[in-house]
Amino acid sequence: MSAPSIHRSTHRAEASEKLRSNLQRVLVALVDLHVQGKQAHWNVTGRGFRDLHLQLDELVDVAREHSDTIAERLRALQAVPDGRTETVATTTELSPYPTGLVPVGDTVDAIVERVAQAVEVTRDVHDEVDAEDPTSADLLHEIIADLEKQAWMISSENAEA
Repeated sequence: MSAPSIHRSTHRAEASEKLRSNLQRVLVALVDLHVQGKQAHWNVTGRGFRDLHLQLDELVDVAREHSDTIAERLRALQAVPDGRTETVATTTELSPYPTGLVPVGDTVDAIVERVAQAVEVTRDVHDEVDAEDPTSADLLHEIIADLEKQAWMISSENAEA
C-alpha cells in the first residue's frame, strides 16, 4: 500500500484534512510562542535583564517568521490557516505564561519550557506530514533546528560556569 499523498489538481497541490490539521497545530504553537515570548520580553526583571530582553526578541522573530512560513505553506496547499486569537487561545498546546513581572531565572525556565513544547508539537506531527508532503516536512526540520538553538541560547542564561 502506498503512502498517502497530497491531492494534485492540474496546477495546484491540495492538503488533505490530516495535513491541514497537522500544519495548523504547528502554526498555533508558533503564534502562541511568539506572543508568550513578547510577554516575557516585556515583563522580565532582574540581573541579566538586558541580555535576556534582547534574546527574547530574537526568539519572537524566529517564531513569527516560521509561523508566517507555515501559514503561507497552508495557503500554497489550498488550506486556510487560522491564527485568530480565539483559535490560538482555545487550541494551543503550550502552557500559559505567568502573569506579572517574572525574574530572569524564572523567565528563562518558562520560555525554554514553552520552546520545548512547540518543538514537541512539531516533532509529533512530523512523520505524518513527511508521509504526505516532504516539502512541508522540510519546513518542520528548519523550525525544530531554529527553536532548539533558541532554547540552548536562552537556557545558557541560567547555566552555572
